[in-house]
Amino acid sequence: MLRRTHTCGELRDSHVGQTVRLNGWVNSYRGHGTGLVFIDLRDRFGITQVVFDGEDLGQQILDTADHLRNEDVIAIEGKVRIRAGGENPKLITGKIEVVVTKFELLNKTANPPFLPDDTGSGGKLANEELRLTYRYVDLRRPTMQKALATRHKLYQVTRRYFDENGFLEIETPILYKSTPEGAREFLVPSRHLPGNWFALPQSPQLFKQILMVAGCDRYMQICRCFRDEDPRADRQAEFTQIDLEMSFVRREHVIEMMEGFVRRLWKDMCGYDVPPIQRMPYREAMERFGIDRPDTRYALEITDISETAAKSEVAFFKDALANGADRPRFNSKRGVVKAIRVPDGAAKLTRKMTDGYNEFVRGFGAGGCAVVKVNAAGEFETGIAKFLASVKDELKSVLKLAPGDTVLFVADTYSVCTKALGELRQVVARDMGIVPKPGSEGGPWNFLIVVDFPMFEKDKETGRWVAMHHPFTAPNDDQAEAFVAADVNDDVTIEGIVSAGYDIVLNGQEIAGGSVRIHDPRVQSKVFTLLGLTPEQAKEKFSFLLEALQFGAPPHAGIAFGLDRLVMNFLGTSNIRDVIAFPKTQIGQDLMTGAPGPVTDEQLKDVHATAIRPRVP
Repeated sequence: MLRRTHTCGELRDSHVGQTVRLNGWVNSYRGHGTGLVFIDLRDRFGITQVVFDGEDLGQQILDTADHLRNEDVIAIEGKVRIRAGGENPKLITGKIEVVVTKFELLNKTANPPFLPDDTGSGGKLANEELRLTYRYVDLRRPTMQKALATRHKLYQVTRRYFDENGFLEIETPILYKSTPEGAREFLVPSRHLPGNWFALPQSPQLFKQILMVAGCDRYMQICRCFRDEDPRADRQAEFTQIDLEMSFVRREHVIEMMEGFVRRLWKDMCGYDVPPIQRMPYREAMERFGIDRPDTRYALEITDISETAAKSEVAFFKDALANGADRPRFNSKRGVVKAIRVPDGAAKLTRKMTDGYNEFVRGFGAGGCAVVKVNAAGEFETGIAKFLASVKDELKSVLKLAPGDTVLFVADTYSVCTKALGELRQVVARDMGIVPKPGSEGGPWNFLIVVDFPMFEKDKETGRWVAMHHPFTAPNDDQAEAFVAADVNDDVTIEGIVSAGYDIVLNGQEIAGGSVRIHDPRVQSKVFTLLGLTPEQAKEKFSFLLEALQFGAPPHAGIAFGLDRLVMNFLGTSNIRDVIAFPKTQIGQDLMTGAPGPVTDEQLKDVHATAIRPRVP
């Protein structure tokens, strides 16, 4: 084989006169019928035009070249010259071409199911199912090659930064013990221990805490994690984390280290200087934006108008406010009325849209969404306008209303109202066209660090407490003793316990989450009790961690970044499958390999398992 001396994206006019060798795929073919054949030769580095000239080649080579087609694999040797037909400004190699003197056909392709061209046939890519089935062809697309290269670069920047800061990269097991960490686990049967099962790790959480007890001080790992959940546009059942843990630190130390990592990452990846990142308490985020990962690229903030609403003549406002009136202000069951002011909404939001908002918030348990418009004269119109006459001026002042505005109201319990408006805010932003569209390199970049999360929240279906981060998150230092002393049946006190958790948010997407960990066995035992685990169950599930905490566990804390989401942001895509070499579909299938697939009865017998066969109708 003619081994390459250069890549297809490397040659420039400085190489004119040199003899070079190139290997790659035929990206396009043009035969002129006059003894000339032009081939655009492609590899992952770029495209170079090569010329087969009948005057300088034998007829056999020219005939073979004349029958080349897209995706054939070839090797050529030739001399670089200035492009005879003039520069092609669309190619980085557009000033030159290579005149072939030697040629090898390395592999003749079958008819490809589609061409690996980002523009696709007729301006459209092949459908995603077909591209995932033939992923090895799809990965040849320049966009996919860029995604793989971006991912590689992110790995290298990450490793350099944490190595410079004293972290050890340590691998943790993939075959794990089943532990109740929240999501459904993937289970693996044991052949040697009949009736026992491994689980694939949802994260290395327990092992990285063990590493801190073991004196490793600073741990880092780019690791695979597995959660048997329904995939979404930004989530896969199999995903990658940048996982970290540090000893002898508190919250501020971890945040400082992570903010430095974010700055290094964005500077090295796309040349962007990240300014100091704003901190926002969880409660402020929920009050202003209705969500703990707010997109701060646009306004549409939520305002609690309960005091004003109580003076109005709106019956369902008063009904909502009567619920839980004796509870603390931010208690989940206290009745509230909240509103969003939408500047220029009167002109841009149609009746169909606002009717849709009514149905949308009902999906989150709210009774509906009331709408009022402010006309050019500053008067309220439509919906409940006549019932607001007595508080019109006060509402204008509280919400800073102007002619042309639309106001959206929801009245319900604090938790329902906040959730409904937090989700509705995002829909309205899209309808108004005010969500910035990412450029080819992602951005604009609005970072936020959210702190002071509640330690627990009630599961709506079971009514039981669940950890908002995970069961190993510590309370804030000033609340640890109060938490240990709290009555497990005192809902108001438990709901008010603030954790030492923290998230890093980018443009409304959580890109990292972490916390100070529990190193006090008393606190850990109390958490397990609240989560409904008996001492025996806690010992069965977490005996190794509970024992380790008794043998000189240092204060420690950590965080994990979603690596796939980071790459999504750098590339400006909203589809996680665009940044993973071999992703799964929405229902967890690998269309290329056919996984998951059936296994034989003999294989099942080896692992002491049986299959429940689906009934054939």
